[in-house]
Amino acid sequence: MEHTSHRRRWLVTIAAATVSSALLLSGCASGSVSDGTDGSEPPVDSGGDFSSIIPDGDIVAFSKDLVEGSLTATEGFTPPSEGPEAQQPGALIAYVGSDLSNGGINTVAEGVQEAAAVIGWTVNVYDGKATAQGRTDALSQAIAAQPAAIILGGFDPTEQAASIQQADAAGIPVVGWHAGSAAGPGNGLFTNVTTDPLVVSQLAAAYAVADSDGTAGVAIFTDGQYDIAVLKADAMEAYIEACEGCSVLEYQDSPIAEADQRMPGIISNLLQQHGDDLTYLMAINGNYFGGAQSALRDAGTDPAGPPHSVAAGDGDAAEFQRIRNVDYQAATVAEPLLLQGWQLIDEINRALAGEDASDFVPAPGLITKDNVPDGTVFDPASGYRDVYKSVWGK
Repeated sequence: MEHTSHRRRWLVTIAAATVSSALLLSGCASGSVSDGTDGSEPPVDSGGDFSSIIPDGDIVAFSKDLVEGSLTATEGFTPPSEGPEAQQPGALIAYVGSDLSNGGINTVAEGVQEAAAVIGWTVNVYDGKATAQGRTDALSQAIAAQPAAIILGGFDPTEQAASIQQADAAGIPVVGWHAGSAAGPGNGLFTNVTTDPLVVSQLAAAYAVADSDGTAGVAIFTDGQYDIAVLKADAMEAYIEACEGCSVLEYQDSPIAEADQRMPGIISNLLQQHGDDLTYLMAINGNYFGGAQSALRDAGTDPAGPPHSVAAGDGDAAEFQRIRNVDYQAATVAEPLLLQGWQLIDEINRALAGEDASDFVPAPGLITKDNVPDGTVFDPASGYRDVYKSVWGK
């Protein structure tokens, strides 16, 4: 499917020695998540308008300013200082992760558990195992445990609309993390906690434009099962295409959960097809670059690039290690994952108190070798833990 004049969609068949199955490259958005085996409709085009993230003037100069500003940013990480005191001591919260092998989903779960311990709650964690059926089963288990609230970790609620309706009928509020492409209430959720995906994509694409001085040749990787993933990929594509000297060489749709198996063959093919023209690999999640490492190494490419790997979320420990060691990843746009875990608990507390969700949307942070955290997570020093403790009366 093509919906811009420059886009090239490919159905790539990985060599039998690597992966025998073909990749359906839809590059489109869907209101639901599908593993391709449940008879659901394929994702459809998002039709997004990305003019809000593309400057009118010199995009290279704009990109360089944007990158520098993000690398030194201190704002956007402080939550509201007003809200209800802690509700329902001893409450049980269910965290249903789409795929607990995903570092971002796991780190958010850590933040949820940390915050829950402070407010006086306990958390049960369930693994959706990266399939629609797995998420259905996990949600069913969570609802059966009769928790005070449920968190959806990293999947679209429309896929599980029946289960969410069941939870609602039982009086169980449901909040999401990366459960859709926008922050705030909707799709049966009390609220969805996420950064602005367009800001994330803008930062990632701006890094490629700035770092290349306006000459980037890019391959973009997304997972068409997830609305937010396709939105981010389409936004990166639009930004790169707005740079006159840059080009989008490939736009690939491949499941995040199968990155280790599929990416070596994909990368090998791309290097053969595009050679020195391929200077940046851009993905909606850093898991793709873990899978790409072996092919890049086998091809004798410099770990410092090109091609330079840039992720548009989430910013987990494996990404930071690759960036820190200059090991086939140059940058990522990191989510403040622990902060978001605390926000999820605060949003649940607001729901239990009968109040509206907050309007807090945390900022993402561009991470390069210049500012990569010493630890395993991007955790802004905004004092957010103390803010939430004060709000909750803890």
